[in-house]
Amino acid sequence: MITPKDCWSSYFPPLFPAVSRALAPALLICVTYFTSVSAVSFAADRHQKKNEKPYALIFGTVWGPDDRPLYGVKVRIRRTDQKKGKWELYSDHNGEFAQRVPAGRADYLITPDLKDYNSKFTKKLQSSTEVRVHVDNDERADIGLHLKYQEL
Repeated sequence: MITPKDCWSSYFPPLFPAVSRALAPALLICVTYFTSVSAVSFAADRHQKKNEKPYALIFGTVWGPDDRPLYGVKVRIRRTDQKKGKWELYSDHNGEFAQRVPAGRADYLITPDLKDYNSKFTKKLQSSTEVRVHVDNDERADIGLHLKYQEL
């Protein structure tokens, strides 16, 4: 006659017979717990993504006169139909910045603010022009802000 003990040992031969029989219930409880926790967190993530509003992303890089990325430059972003900048952020160590803006058809102006910027260059920097970006929906727009030396 085959017992459940024989079936268990034929499928899972124990490395340490006394320990494996004692740990089997604990192992089953742990697997059940972690499976239920992951299912709950997956449902929470899905619910959170449902409530998240769509957005567009303006991503850019600030370039210096020597065509290298610049760190710590303040960047202002505003809609073209508004006078005051709505977003202010700084370029990171790679000269990059990114800002989420509401999805939908809109035009934005991106300008570097060099007023308080301490550069390693001996000459003062100036922005060549402000950059205009058009966003139609929930998309990503990549731009480059190229700075040059201020002409005396």
